[in-house]
Amino acid sequence: MTTVAAYAAPAAKAPLERTTVERREVGEHDVLIDIKFAGICHSDIHQVREGWGEAIFPMVPGHEIAGVVSEVGPGVTKYAVGDRVGVGCMVDSCRECDNCRAGREQYCTGGMVGTYNALDKNGEPTYGGYAQTIVVDENYVVRIPDGLALDVAAPLLCAGITTYSPLKRWGAGPGKKVAILGMGGLGHMGVKIAHALGAEVTVLSQSLRKKDDGLKLGADHYHATADPKTFEALRGTFDLIVSTVSAPLDLDAYLSLLRTEGTLANVGAPEEPVSLNLFSVIGGGRTLAGSMIGGIAETQEMLDFCAEHGIGAEIELIGAAEINEAYERVLASDVRYRFVIDTSTI
Repeated sequence: MTTVAAYAAPAAKAPLERTTVERREVGEHDVLIDIKFAGICHSDIHQVREGWGEAIFPMVPGHEIAGVVSEVGPGVTKYAVGDRVGVGCMVDSCRECDNCRAGREQYCTGGMVGTYNALDKNGEPTYGGYAQTIVVDENYVVRIPDGLALDVAAPLLCAGITTYSPLKRWGAGPGKKVAILGMGGLGHMGVKIAHALGAEVTVLSQSLRKKDDGLKLGADHYHATADPKTFEALRGTFDLIVSTVSAPLDLDAYLSLLRTEGTLANVGAPEEPVSLNLFSVIGGGRTLAGSMIGGIAETQEMLDFCAEHGIGAEIELIGAAEINEAYERVLASDVRYRFVIDTSTI
C-alpha cells in the first residue's frame, strides 16, 4: 500500500478536507497514474450528500481524471511510463457478462466498480480523482490524444462520454434536429459534440442568459424553457432531445417537442421520481430513454473524435482549497462550464 494526499468528505454532507488514502501496490496489469487534473461533476455532489442513496465514507470523489503514467505492472501491454491517460467513472467490471463482452461495461450485470464510492473485488473502498495518484487496471484506462490538453480533457471522461454516447446511439448527424436540454457541464459538451457530428443543434435552457455562449459553442438555435411560447413554437420539432438536467422535469411537456418516433434520452439523474402520462409516448410513437456514460472502447472513440475536432471542455481551473466553494457554485449554476482541480495543489 502507498499513502497519497487526497481531498475527502469524512461523512455525508460534510465539507471536503485534505487527508490521506491508501492506494494498492501496482499489480500485474495495473497502471499507476500521477493525476494532473480532476473535473468536478454534479454527480460528485449528489454522492457526497447521499442524494442517490447511502454512500461509503470517507469519500474521495472524482471520476474525470487526466494524468500521466508513472509506473506499469509487468503484464501491462497497452501503456508505458510517460503516456497521457484518463480514467472515467469505472475502474472494473465482471468482464464476463454479455454487456462486458460487448464493450458495454457500464451496464455490467454483475455491477461495474465505480471509480469512487464503490467496493472493489477485494471488498476495499475505491477512492477517486481528488488525489495525487491512482492505481487502475490497464483495461479501464484510456489514452488521451496529444491534441488535447490534459486540463480540458479531464471533463471528457464523464461529461464528454455521457453526451457522446446517446448522440451516437440515436443517430445525431446531418439532417437531424437535436436539442440539448440544459447548458451546464454536460450540456455544453453535448452542444459541441452534436455540432461536430453535423446535427442541427438547439439549446433548451431555463433562460437566455447563456445564449451567446451556446451559439459560440455550436448551437444553431437557443430557446428559454421558462417561456411557455417555446413549447408552442417547437412542438413536434426534434428527432432527439438529450436531457442533461438533474432536477425533476415536466416530461410530458418535453416529449411534446419530439417528432413522430423521436427520442428523449435522459443522462441527468434527478434525486426524486418523476411523473409521466403514458399518452405522451404512445401518441407519436415516442421513446423515453436513458443512457449512462459509455463503455471503455466508446470512451476512447469519443476522445479521439474530440481530438480530431478540437473539442475540449470549457473549464475554470481551481486549487484544491476551493473545492467546497466550487460545490456551492455548481449548485447555484455559477460555473462556465466545468470546474477542474489542479491536483498539484492537493
